[in-house]
Amino acid sequence: MKLLKLIALFLLSVITLQVTAQQKKYVMVIHGGAGTILKKNMTPEKEAAYIAVLTQALQAGYAQIKAGKSSLDAVEATIHVLENDPHFNAGKGAVFTHDGRNELDAAIMDGKTLMAGSVAGVTTIKNPISAARAVMEKSEHVMMVGAGAEQFAKEVGLEIVDPKYFWTKERWDGLQKAIKEDSTKAVLDHGNKKSELLGIKNHDYKFGTVGCVALDKAGNLAAGTSTGGMTNKKYGRVGDAPIIGAGTYCNNETAGISCTGWGEFYIRNVVAKTISDLMEYKGISVAEASKIVLDKVGKMGGDGGLIALDKNGNVAMHFNTEGMYRGTITADGKIEVNIYK
Repeated sequence: MKLLKLIALFLLSVITLQVTAQQKKYVMVIHGGAGTILKKNMTPEKEAAYIAVLTQALQAGYAQIKAGKSSLDAVEATIHVLENDPHFNAGKGAVFTHDGRNELDAAIMDGKTLMAGSVAGVTTIKNPISAARAVMEKSEHVMMVGAGAEQFAKEVGLEIVDPKYFWTKERWDGLQKAIKEDSTKAVLDHGNKKSELLGIKNHDYKFGTVGCVALDKAGNLAAGTSTGGMTNKKYGRVGDAPIIGAGTYCNNETAGISCTGWGEFYIRNVVAKTISDLMEYKGISVAEASKIVLDKVGKMGGDGGLIALDKNGNVAMHFNTEGMYRGTITADGKIEVNIYK
């Protein structure tokens, strides 16, 4: 009899632990890009700097949520921190195009109303995520590009900067290296049919996008993504980040999703919306849906990662690369930041 009681108590404690683990509610998840991120290539100082700014970004968004502000406010505040920090390929740290320009893309979506806004190919807007939000809230459109988006941003009072603001030595050096490697590869590939495809030769130039998904006190989700695109990109190329349903999507009934990686594959698989659809129509979890869709991207030859947060505070952070800058914060303010697998 005593043995049966002990077994029952043990089983009860296991169940209690499982329930407690399941009840861990996240209110925000962020990413700072996925790619070939190896500990052996990272100095302790640089690693500490990444962790510090990811922590700062989570704290900025959490402060909005704690104050009772909307998930949209939290997403915008969080991404501002990442856009203003040169460690990430967004805003101040944006990579250079083949022509030596910084062309920025961003998107934001409201899970409550399914309203969305995005900008692409902008060069003078300090914080593209704010421009995306302005498109959503202050225009009847969803997406604006180039000079028109910049004119709109100026008219609604957003901060406009000289394109030189975005210049950083590390990104400029990265462009010179990319151009050199691409020209070498073009010679080696001469006569190979693949060399006829114009665009990016080295797909490792594509990472560093930032993103955030937040869940506010009212139970509303919002998702946002901001990027400088691919190093050495040509012909006005636009990736998945500003395309609603591909790199960014949010629905209170399912989840908010922000992606990072080889954008062409995310566009072709409509990654973010497909995750939401699997949850809505098949009733599967955010973690399972995210894995299914990212596995499909991988099978097609694409790589990268994504973050997702559902309406119940469950989080998913999947990637098929060596690492992804990522972090979470729970409803009680506990922060966790990771970089490697």
